[in-house]
Amino acid sequence: MHSDRTDRPHRPHRPDHPDRTANLLGAAALAVTDLVLAAARARGVGPSAAAALVVLSAAPGITVTELGRRVGLSQSAAVRMVDGLAAAGLAERGGGPGRSVAVRLTAGGRTSAADLLAAREAVLSDALADLSEEDREALTGPLSRLLASLYGRIGDTELICRLCDRGRCTTGAPCPVGAAARAAGDR
Repeated sequence: MHSDRTDRPHRPHRPDHPDRTANLLGAAALAVTDLVLAAARARGVGPSAAAALVVLSAAPGITVTELGRRVGLSQSAAVRMVDGLAAAGLAERGGGPGRSVAVRLTAGGRTSAADLLAAREAVLSDALADLSEEDREALTGPLSRLLASLYGRIGDTELICRLCDRGRCTTGAPCPVGAAARAAGDR
């Protein structure tokens, strides 16, 4: 049997309804994520590789296993990702502690990471371009509290911040995710 919108009960539109706020947040989060990932794909890398380049630019010489943890990949998937980065001339392996293998960006990898962060910044700035400066400033507090709350659920600063421009986040104020980790005694 065919059902269309007229068969559903009408729910009045309430702009302050929390379900609407959650829905708007979900749509905005997915749209921004899609735009950021499209910018990465336009530069020839997928989401995990983009995150790996950004992570390695901030933490050169971490092990393959640690890199995988920070970008949300299993150890075997991280090895395959590093293989791809090395084949593309973006990363290289070296000795790490014990039998572990450390990963560092090549000059091309550092350039790619900087390009990815610049593209991310452009996407995010463009997404906020239609908001007034007052609206943008008004978002800072709620977004900081939301990130701190999300840290409480996810519990991993590196995973949450895997595509962050860390210099921007810590200029003028502490990173809300790092502050939440310190408050929880995790740092």
